[in-house]
Amino acid sequence: MRGWAPLALAGMLGAGPVLAAGGQPVPAATTAEAQSRFAAFIAALRPEAEARGVSARTFSAAFAGMSGPDPDILARTRKQGEFGRPVWDYLVGAVSPGRIARGQAHAKRLASVLARIEARYGVPRWIVLAFWGVESDFGASGGSVPTIWALATLAEARFRGTLFRDELLAALTILERGDVTPEHMKGSWAGAMGQVQFLPSSFLAHAVDFDGDGHRDIWGSEADALASIAAYLKTLGWNPAFSWGYAVTLPAGFDLARYRGGLADFARRGVRRTDGQALPDAGTASLFLPGGLRGPVFLITDNFEVVRAYNTSDSYALAVGHLADRLAGGPVLAAPWPVRDARLDKAGLQALQAGLTERGLYAGEADGRAGPKLREAVRQYQIAEGLPADGYATPRLLEHLRGRP
Repeated sequence: MRGWAPLALAGMLGAGPVLAAGGQPVPAATTAEAQSRFAAFIAALRPEAEARGVSARTFSAAFAGMSGPDPDILARTRKQGEFGRPVWDYLVGAVSPGRIARGQAHAKRLASVLARIEARYGVPRWIVLAFWGVESDFGASGGSVPTIWALATLAEARFRGTLFRDELLAALTILERGDVTPEHMKGSWAGAMGQVQFLPSSFLAHAVDFDGDGHRDIWGSEADALASIAAYLKTLGWNPAFSWGYAVTLPAGFDLARYRGGLADFARRGVRRTDGQALPDAGTASLFLPGGLRGPVFLITDNFEVVRAYNTSDSYALAVGHLADRLAGGPVLAAPWPVRDARLDKAGLQALQAGLTERGLYAGEADGRAGPKLREAVRQYQIAEGLPADGYATPRLLEHLRGRP
């Protein structure tokens, strides 16, 4: 198959109109060009796949019937809900009463499997279930987009550089190993697969055949899906001695500048868990105020960063942690969210990042996302300016920054 011309490959991929994910055809003026580019990309990919042990049969089956890229997938790259919505809006859907009820029912039904997973990997069943719930609503919505098509579309467009080209080659390796067939390899528009939404490289590194049938099946096997989540979290460094974090209240006059330290020290300083239980005597944590001082307050442990390694959004990590607590019978968050307060939009967050960069406080990309790097930079600015150091980016803070030379 080396040296195939793009048009010959287009014939192998399949003639006919290029269809978007929703079934609508791409305008005819762009179809031929899109087909040619896509075919050329697949032809150039073949030697790399062959070098990884992917057979001609597997390669041809993977791309059978594809006549071009999916423009709807590229349109989706401009939107990502957990970064664009305020955390409280994200939590409404991620930690809904219905999801909690479904998760608790699954916990009873799968109690034996979850116990064995917990014993083997040291990750609490509630965290495993919470990931399963947030990623695919407990397997009910693992995605319907053909993974090879999604990855090929993103890779040909060079979205995020070579990331999706590498993932496409990993997906072909999975097919060659026989864990799944092309027609069953489905997931999200960004190539995350099955009930656990693993990218192919994560599948190759962490997926588990827990039910012992000879296949690592994160699409159809609940046992494999749940164990794969736990195996991944263990590899990322989950510490079974601690929770992901604790919802807390702060005493009046609390010094927010001392926002990181031992859990026992926070207890001595008057920090209390909202569920009435005592903070652990050992371990370290840091304050996390995702809605500022007017919203819920958390002490987050290193396990919070383990959750973020699965998905880098703070909102996602908080949703997983809080859902796990609720599944285990924990209470709702006691403090209200500042839903009526003004918020910075993406442009405002980018302006704040740029201003903090000029002052040597922020070293990340000005991407308009309020993640841990920006939170730390905001705190350092607040401490330097004598402001309450809650790490929360607001329009008022941006105005304060702009008013300073």
